[in-house]
Amino acid sequence: MNVFEYKKALRNKKISVIGVGVSNAPLIRFLVDGGAIVSAHDKKNASALGDIYKELSALGVSFVFGEGYLKEIPDGTEIIFKTPGLRGDVPELLAAKEKGIEVTSEMELFFELCPCEIIAVTGSDGKTTTTTLVGEMLKKEGYTCHIGGNIGKPLVAELENMKPDDKAVLELSSFQLFSMKKSPKIAVVTNVTPNHLDWHKDFEEYIESKKNIMKYQDENSVLITNYSNAITKKMGEEAKGEWRSFSSTKDALVHLDNNEIFFGSEKIINASDIIIPGIHNIENYMAAIAATKDYVSRETVEYVAKNFGGVPHRIELVRTLDGVRYYNDSIASSPARTTAGLSSFNEKVILIAGGYDKKIPFDEFGEVINERVKKLVLVGLTSEKIEAAVKNASNFEGLPIFKETDFEHAVKTARNCAESGDIVILSPACASFDLFKNFEERGNLFKKIVMDF
Repeated sequence: MNVFEYKKALRNKKISVIGVGVSNAPLIRFLVDGGAIVSAHDKKNASALGDIYKELSALGVSFVFGEGYLKEIPDGTEIIFKTPGLRGDVPELLAAKEKGIEVTSEMELFFELCPCEIIAVTGSDGKTTTTTLVGEMLKKEGYTCHIGGNIGKPLVAELENMKPDDKAVLELSSFQLFSMKKSPKIAVVTNVTPNHLDWHKDFEEYIESKKNIMKYQDENSVLITNYSNAITKKMGEEAKGEWRSFSSTKDALVHLDNNEIFFGSEKIINASDIIIPGIHNIENYMAAIAATKDYVSRETVEYVAKNFGGVPHRIELVRTLDGVRYYNDSIASSPARTTAGLSSFNEKVILIAGGYDKKIPFDEFGEVINERVKKLVLVGLTSEKIEAAVKNASNFEGLPIFKETDFEHAVKTARNCAESGDIVILSPACASFDLFKNFEERGNLFKKIVMDF
């Protein structure tokens, strides 16, 4: 079924949408435009939703607010679209399935209706940069490229304008993959390390969710995985189609040799061409090269490497003040991601860390901090856990630790600790939800504070 046939079949169909957020507001507009009778369900009230509530109400959408937002599914509802952050096995959705109601998501619908080839990227770290790099390379080569998914842009609203020769490039989270029943033609897994254990039942469930990106591939598909990560190496060995491995070691198909990136025996670019810092970004380029090898030239890869300045909130240089460089790495919501960020610098840094507790252990991270950090500023719910991990590490030698209860004070403490030549980096190793709506809000506040110094 194509998008036009699907929209035609929507007329007078009763549909409930759970969660009125970034991905579902465009979905609701899409459904209403097709003539569906839509009810929207959200914990937030009308006031909190603001202009979105006013707009959708004017379109005829009915709303259910508050703690009981899942319980009041209208009689006759045929389809429920759930927000990615809601597990599909909550009692209310299981009861709906027993009644014969289809439970799906905006991303599952996109996979069903997308008329062009899909390249999708997932991973615990690096997926946004890799997704962006794939898109930048394809666009530079001349393709019409639609970039979205977890990267912040839902693509359902663009379906009617997509052509078979276009490319759709998606970033997919474990939440979005959790209930997927389709896989992309080209799938990329940057790495898998413990993450989102506050949402997933355990690490094994998290891994299985990630594996849905490859589970429904066939012999004509391409799977790209990190050879140096034990979990993703095993995923590659289970590929149903072509497996393209990447690693900064020489063992992988796409690899680093003498500071040059090769695809097999073919040199693609010099690693020194890449202007964004860190070995992890070299590996992000390797993943993107593997994903686009059939479509883009070596010259295109080189152009992007020399001109792409990075994605905001990912080791983003904010300013240099009094000889001190300030970096915003707010995207780093796991110890592995912060470790990669710290490894981007040759010198020890002043680190601002801490935040919402995703139940990820910090034991190994404590050793990394002692090795790569000269002064540590902690803020947020995980401050005590990170401090304990640092002090209990075998290599603890009295690292100065400052704990703050207020984010602005934490940033100012870091400034007061710094001397000319130092690096101050916000790289929290934790999610932002204890103090902020998301990592962007956290990073933007950091930038504002720094720019106001």
